[in-house]
Amino acid sequence: MNIIIGFVITCGCIIGSFMAMGGHIEVLFQPFEFVIIGGAGLGGFIMANPMKVLKDSGKALGEAFKHSVPKERQYLDTLGVLYSLMRDLRTKSRNEIEAHIDNPQESSIFQTAPTVLKNKELTSFICDYVRLIIIGNARSHEIEALMDEELNTLLYDKMKPYNAITAMGDSFPAIGIVAAVLGVIKAMAHINDPPDVLGHLIGAALVGTFLGILLSYSVCNPITAQIKTVRSKQHRLYIIVKQTLLAYMNGSVPQVALEYGRKTISAYERPSIDAVEQEMMNPGGETKAA
Repeated sequence: MNIIIGFVITCGCIIGSFMAMGGHIEVLFQPFEFVIIGGAGLGGFIMANPMKVLKDSGKALGEAFKHSVPKERQYLDTLGVLYSLMRDLRTKSRNEIEAHIDNPQESSIFQTAPTVLKNKELTSFICDYVRLIIIGNARSHEIEALMDEELNTLLYDKMKPYNAITAMGDSFPAIGIVAAVLGVIKAMAHINDPPDVLGHLIGAALVGTFLGILLSYSVCNPITAQIKTVRSKQHRLYIIVKQTLLAYMNGSVPQVALEYGRKTISAYERPSIDAVEQEMMNPGGETKAA
């Protein structure tokens, strides 16, 4: 919603000021300039990226427009799953724990946290490292190094749409110059026409430069910034898992280990200690309705 509101404000101020200065809005309507700039940018975007990144870019744009960042329920579900697994690691047999991590879809622990279960990558991340803890041979600093490598890989993959769309946006000013040059070439073919005709053609050509800069700095840049924000906050869920499990491996009881994970959440989004304690006592229960 913020993207749409910001875009309306941007276009309103630009077009409104242009008209207030005496400009004629119909001059800005140059559909073939749009086709040249948009088509060249989109074509380069497709040439530069594999199909998986193209599909993920569409998904990332949808997330940016919806501002699909983790909500308190997702944080609580993640912490609740971790608490239940750590509690069972201390009190139950290896076979009982393996039943949860080998088939999380059927696990009573994961079923209480639908937002975690829906995120297959996060579920797999949790299960993989709980499995390593069960094995018992890996030391915490070794697990931390492995987690850091995987987290870097996950973040790199998540940011591919951001990098791809940013590169496309950076190309728009130059493509706008190409469109403007083509317009000037067209205008030169009418060099012997009256000044008013020639002036209109040159003005139409300069619209290409205007559109290229507008698309780059007032459309692509804000959208890619939103993509980066959303994807970075989604990545925070993995950091919570990392810090919580490492604290547990270093000897913290489950309740204290959860605090290590909770503290990695931004202060203005962090669930309260009371909410986390309620989640420990009643996973996915009354706090879900809140």
